[in-house]
Amino acid sequence: MSVCISVVIPTYRRPHLLKKCLIALAKQNFPFSQFEILVVSDGPDEPTMNMINQFKELVEGLDLHFFFTPEKKGPAAARNFGWKKAKGELIAFTDDDCMPSADWLAGYLEAYSSQLNEQLVAFTGNVVVPVPDLPTDYEKNVANLETADFITANCACSRASLEEIKGFDEEFPIAWREDSALEFALMEHGIPILRIDTAEVVHPVREAPWGISLKEQKKSMFNALLFKKFPDLYKSKISAEPVWSYYAIILLSLISVIFLIAKQPLPALITFIIWFYFVVNFIHKRLKHTNLSVSHRMEMILTSLLIPYLSVYWTLRGAIRYKVFFL
Repeated sequence: MSVCISVVIPTYRRPHLLKKCLIALAKQNFPFSQFEILVVSDGPDEPTMNMINQFKELVEGLDLHFFFTPEKKGPAAARNFGWKKAKGELIAFTDDDCMPSADWLAGYLEAYSSQLNEQLVAFTGNVVVPVPDLPTDYEKNVANLETADFITANCACSRASLEEIKGFDEEFPIAWREDSALEFALMEHGIPILRIDTAEVVHPVREAPWGISLKEQKKSMFNALLFKKFPDLYKSKISAEPVWSYYAIILLSLISVIFLIAKQPLPALITFIIWFYFVVNFIHKRLKHTNLSVSHRMEMILTSLLIPYLSVYWTLRGAIRYKVFFL
């Protein structure tokens, strides 16, 4: 029987994570003869290539292929490379740090088959993010993937749909907002996105270094790009307005400094107290229902002092870079 589904997985030098994903795919309640796996590394990647060659020897009959792009261009470009090489009419996407359930492919194929002759269609599945009852701030943020409408860690598109929208937007160079760009492109072309709860993927939270939230603020730059391309959908599905509290914190701190320079201690103290109120509220919001360890609390306090400034910096930098009015 010919290939029904092609699975595309972008990766880059994370063979230890990718191997867990491949093990899950090898346990599908689905014949090996009806699906293929295309792993695409975002650049030359000898460790991953070696792992895949060993894996193919261990799992006989699995239709597994490895490719790499000539240079690093991001996961969107890797996914485009993969689906264009694929044989299947239905292309399923997951990430190298995810583990699809045993019925993942069967769920998508059943849904696709029920569409009869409808070629323009896409699907989104169920995502499970295992976190403790009191997660860290980072774990809590990753857990938001469970309620996302559409993410590339667990979705599928007909080949015709990908051809219609010209695939993933490679202007998004990192793993951020490229999935929303795909979703919004599908919506603008009137291509239905159907939810299939039986197509489930487990997305574990990787260990994160201390202060990871500061590095994450750089992603704000690509919010500006997504807003430029899909302003109405961005407002309705992501954020209707800027994070005004960030701008208030920045403005209050500047005014307080100006008053100090002007030797006006009372106005400086008043603006500082208001600034302090906003910051404490922000810290409280981040600490609510999260890990109670001293280390995590200190991390939240210290990073919360910097996040508003970094977030606005990267947001405005994105607005300038992509020539769009975006706050």
